[in-house]
Amino acid sequence: MSGKHDSLSVAEQVAAIMQKLGMEPVVIGALALATHHYIRFTQYVDLGVDADLQLIRDLQKRLNADGFRTALHEPDMDDPLGGVLNISGDFGLVQVLNFGGRFPVVIQDALAAKPPTLTESGTLRIVPLAQLVALKLYAGGLKSKVDIVELLRRNPDADLSAIRKVCDQCRLKGLEEVLAELGD
Repeated sequence: MSGKHDSLSVAEQVAAIMQKLGMEPVVIGALALATHHYIRFTQYVDLGVDADLQLIRDLQKRLNADGFRTALHEPDMDDPLGGVLNISGDFGLVQVLNFGGRFPVVIQDALAAKPPTLTESGTLRIVPLAQLVALKLYAGGLKSKVDIVELLRRNPDADLSAIRKVCDQCRLKGLEEVLAELGD
């Protein structure tokens, strides 16, 4: 791939290719946090997907054929993700995080909610707040808990019952502990 591009336009291209291959990505990570009023520095775009690992391999081949530089990190038995595909270049980094075979329900739930799009093309859909909180709980760790607290502080009208419902359906623990930080 030649020329200078920004990570958002590359993410749109990657998402369009993913859709042609039968995958439906959603924007997760810091860019999703920003659309939910919590701006945190990032140099890349994260796309979450529920896919078979072979589809991720097919995506890598297609992207390589289109001139992108990629690196696929396949999961091992203990990996919480079903693979990570890094697409890098002068634009920075776009990551495809596969939850297929590990935690697909949250991506499926996000897509069922008909999430809003980030760009006019409609290829980049933003994970809804409840599913973003679930993804952060799934990721675990202090940084993710801080992200949840800050997300909820910046979204005082958030539907906590809907967030609890998504987290309960996903059998995720720890939301009440995080909510206690807010004084809820």
